[in-house]
Amino acid sequence: MIGTSNFFKLAVAVAISLFGLNSGATLATVVGVLVEVPVMLTLVKVANKTIGWFYEDVLEGYGFEK
Repeated sequence: MIGTSNFFKLAVAVAISLFGLNSGATLATVVGVLVEVPVMLTLVKVANKTIGWFYEDVLEGYGFEK
C-alpha cells in the first residue's frame, strides 16, 4: 500500500529510474495505486450491503440490527 504513504513519488521515481518509462514495473507502480482505492471502496460497499447475510446473534453482539 505504497499509495497511502508519503513515499509514492519516491517509488515512482525509483521505478522509472531502475526500469525505464516503458516497463511493466513502472506501470504497476502508478496504476496499482490508482486502482487500489476504488477497489477498497467497492469491497466496503459490498460488505455493507451483505451484512444481513450473517447470523443475527453475531450481528446483535456488535450492535447491528437486521
